[in-house]
Amino acid sequence: MPPRRSYDQYCSTARALDAVGDRWTLLIVRELLAGPRRYTDLHADLPGVSTDVLASRLKEMERDGLTTRRRLPPPGAAYVYELTGRGRELLPVIQVLGTWGAPALAERRPTDAVRAHWFALPLLRSLEGEGLVEVQLDEGEFHLWLGAEDGPVYGDGPAPEEPGARLTLDAETCTELARGALTLHQAVGEGRVEVSGDSTLAKVLRGS
Repeated sequence: MPPRRSYDQYCSTARALDAVGDRWTLLIVRELLAGPRRYTDLHADLPGVSTDVLASRLKEMERDGLTTRRRLPPPGAAYVYELTGRGRELLPVIQVLGTWGAPALAERRPTDAVRAHWFALPLLRSLEGEGLVEVQLDEGEFHLWLGAEDGPVYGDGPAPEEPGARLTLDAETCTELARGALTLHQAVGEGRVEVSGDSTLAKVLRGS
C-alpha cells in the first residue's frame, strides 16, 4: 500500500481530511452504517467506483482504524467489512453534509443512479422517537433504527422483525423532510406520508 497522503498541517480539519478526504471514502462509510457488508455488495451499491479503487479505499480505511474486516462463520465463510467505533463517529458528519447538499437534489439528472436506502440517512434526521421503522418508497424499501447508539443505523430492504411503524411516501417528500422544508406532522396532515401501526412509536411519528 502506498504511504498515506497528508496535508501536513497541524489542524484538526486537515487531519480529518487526511483520513476521509479521498473520493469514495465517505460514501463507503454511508454504506457501512447499515452494518457489515461484503465487498461485492459494496461494489454493487457504489456505482461508478472501480474494483481497484474500492479495494484500495477499504485497505486505507482499515489502516486508519475506520473499518475492520472479518470472516463470517460457515456456511457463509465470506469476508465482510464493518465500521469501528471511530468510523461510526462519522455519522453526524455525513448527516451535516447531507443537509448541506440537499438543495442540489432539486432535480434528478438522467445519469443519476439511485438506491432506496440512500434516502435512509437523510430521512433519519427528521424522525423522532426510538425503535424500528420500515419505509416504503417507489424506489424500494429500507428500515431505520431510531435512537440507535451502536450497531447499524439503517438497513436495505424490509425490516428484519416487526417494525414499530411503517412509513409510505415518495422520494420528493423524503427529500423535503430531510431539508427541513417540511415536517413529518405537516406531511402526514397533507396526506403525503402514511404512517401505519398502533405502537407508541407510530403515534409519536403521527404526532398523535
